[in-house]
Amino acid sequence: MKSLFFIAFTFFLSLDIAAQSIGFDFDYAQFGYDSVSNYVEFYYSFNQSTLNYVETDSVNLVQGILYISIMDTATGEVFVDKNWLVSSAIKDTSSLNQSLVSLMGFVLNKGTYKCVIKGSDASDSTQKKSITEYIVVNPFIRDNTAISGIQLASNIKQGSENTSSIFYKNTYEIVPAPSAIFSKNQPVLFYYSELYNIKENADNSDLRFDQIVANSKGQIVNIESKKLSRSLGSRVEVGKVVVPKLPTDTYTLVLNLIDSSANYGVSSSKRFFVYNPDIAIVDTFQQTTSPVLSTMFGAMSEEELDDLFAKSKYIATPAEAEKYKVISTVEAKREFLYNFWKTRDDNPSDEGNNYFRKYLQRIKEANLKFTALKKEGWKTDRGRVYLIYGEPSEIERYPNQIETRPYEIWHYQNIEGGAFFVFADITGFSDYQLVHSTKRGELRDDNWERRIFVQ
Repeated sequence: MKSLFFIAFTFFLSLDIAAQSIGFDFDYAQFGYDSVSNYVEFYYSFNQSTLNYVETDSVNLVQGILYISIMDTATGEVFVDKNWLVSSAIKDTSSLNQSLVSLMGFVLNKGTYKCVIKGSDASDSTQKKSITEYIVVNPFIRDNTAISGIQLASNIKQGSENTSSIFYKNTYEIVPAPSAIFSKNQPVLFYYSELYNIKENADNSDLRFDQIVANSKGQIVNIESKKLSRSLGSRVEVGKVVVPKLPTDTYTLVLNLIDSSANYGVSSSKRFFVYNPDIAIVDTFQQTTSPVLSTMFGAMSEEELDDLFAKSKYIATPAEAEKYKVISTVEAKREFLYNFWKTRDDNPSDEGNNYFRKYLQRIKEANLKFTALKKEGWKTDRGRVYLIYGEPSEIERYPNQIETRPYEIWHYQNIEGGAFFVFADITGFSDYQLVHSTKRGELRDDNWERRIFVQ
């Protein structure tokens, strides 16, 4: 998982090029396990034709050695450091054209791990391939809606009865595709993913699930969207990408899960390769990708974008407000809001934009607490102050005074050495208005008590 809006896995890849003749491929994906860890599946394959053919009296074999090392980069603790012998019986030489595919899984707590994966020929250790990846684990089982990593597959069988298969998972039998290479010989890319923490809401609105494919230039070659109900707290999503008409290139599969009612979205992505030398490359695609594409903004309508900025105007500068007014295209509005919130991320190195999430949560709370006279809570004076400054340190409430209208005093100990806001129900309809504040730049009226006094 990536940043706030682009939820994908961060990794760095290095290859040992000293000996590359062995056919060995590796991939991985993360899935939810519990609130502090993920289940990380490692997929690997040996090209049997590149392994030495061993003849014995009873059976003919090809054998490979799989080595996996997993180390916590923060503590230096090594969780896995082991070799496995991988064998396959060969009935005839035609079997050598097949790949030996399997997987292994590990539960890893939140953190960053250095993973070294090696594949070598059991009878010739010089024939080897080594891959090093740094895998960032951020648990999916948490409060916010989340989407797992993406498992690429050469085939997925739904409703499989082969429950003993190592590839069986959640009623599906999923054959991994560790090479991530697709062609006319493997014309369909299948994928498997999991969605977590789906919550019901008041209007029971649907979620939007997007499947996007982009080429190496960032040009979108396919977009498919569908609505998902909130009937399940977690669910599986499988899909496919048909590749015969795609020219040879590197592509990225992006899965977006958008909750428009909560102004929240998560994404996951996976790179794959297409080899189609007979397909000419025609640069006809006009829509291009950007970091915005894989965020919640990339799937929002213009109405949703305008609504979000209206709710964000309290923290916007005058220049930003004027700039948004003159933006005329949906794409530009998406780009603007993406950058608007990115610049306010108080910890860019962490997954997710906590400032943005807190602000969205405050909008929800303001609507629950301060809605009055059919005016949404975020539009009220108390809602505005709540959105900008957060929860007060202390609130004094005076709802039933004989000589005054109902009023509240909100104290913020962490603002300017201590500041307070006074809100009064001037109209009598529970729409409390700001009548005084000691915060610089806010309304100040040292004679505010006269406004709330009942004649």
